[in-house]
Amino acid sequence: MFDPFDLTRIQVRAGGVPMGLAIPHHIGRHAHPKAKPETPSAPPRPSGIDYAQLIETAHAAELAREVNYAALTANTDQIPGQLDLLTGQEAQPK
Repeated sequence: MFDPFDLTRIQVRAGGVPMGLAIPHHIGRHAHPKAKPETPSAPPRPSGIDYAQLIETAHAAELAREVNYAALTANTDQIPGQLDLLTGQEAQPK
């Protein structure tokens, strides 16, 4: 059993039987002694493209376009509910 906020004392149990306090294992080295350290690669060169400016320009162009309100409705020559003079039936949108 242990307190996760105080790891100075950890009691070990096996099968519900107390086995005593745990002894920390100290790591002497973190790598093989003959392992060579990795050399960091050169940072990538900047492309010179300003992506934020490209997005801003495209967004401003989209906002500048006018809304085509005529395209939002059906293109009919008749008023809804108006009777066709030739057939006597209600005009249907095209």
